[in-house]
Amino acid sequence: MPEGPEVELDKQHETIHEEFEKEGGSFLKQISLTTAVLAVLAALASLQAGTTVNMALALRTEAVQLQSQASDQWSYYQAKGIKSAVQEASRSAWLAVGKEPPLGFEDKMKRYQEEQVEISNKAKEKEKERDERMRESEHLLHKHHGFAKSVTLFQVSIALGAVAALTRSRSVWVGSLLAGAAGLVLFILPFTY
Repeated sequence: MPEGPEVELDKQHETIHEEFEKEGGSFLKQISLTTAVLAVLAALASLQAGTTVNMALALRTEAVQLQSQASDQWSYYQAKGIKSAVQEASRSAWLAVGKEPPLGFEDKMKRYQEEQVEISNKAKEKEKERDERMRESEHLLHKHHGFAKSVTLFQVSIALGAVAALTRSRSVWVGSLLAGAAGLVLFILPFTY
């Protein structure tokens, strides 16, 4: 005695599969293909977003190091100024008591002042380099935001593609394609500036 009714289901399965192929098979293939392309674009945009933010952070770190070096130069500049002031005070003390200061005082003061000019130039150069790195970093961060926004749109587009496949809705798929196109525009824009 059979456990359940014996009904031939092979014919019904084949008919259902044929109908599915007629009505939704090619549509699902289109959704699958566009979703795969969008996933590749999302991966590329994500890679670019990561690369640009890492480069921006490296430039910021370099800018901080340059600022530290400039600060060191300005401290050195101040130290030379103090030494020059000490020499001037000592010279003035000699002159106040009516004596001629030893010959080295004026030479040292002059040397300290000349060294201050060199140190000032080095400090300003470090500050200029710092500012350049900060500008480059800001530019890269601006690009990063464009790439990050494109990743978001690609992800939304992929999600809409999945919904379109589940519901077999062409209008949702069109929304997916539009979101993907917007993501592509945002992905390309950072390369133009």
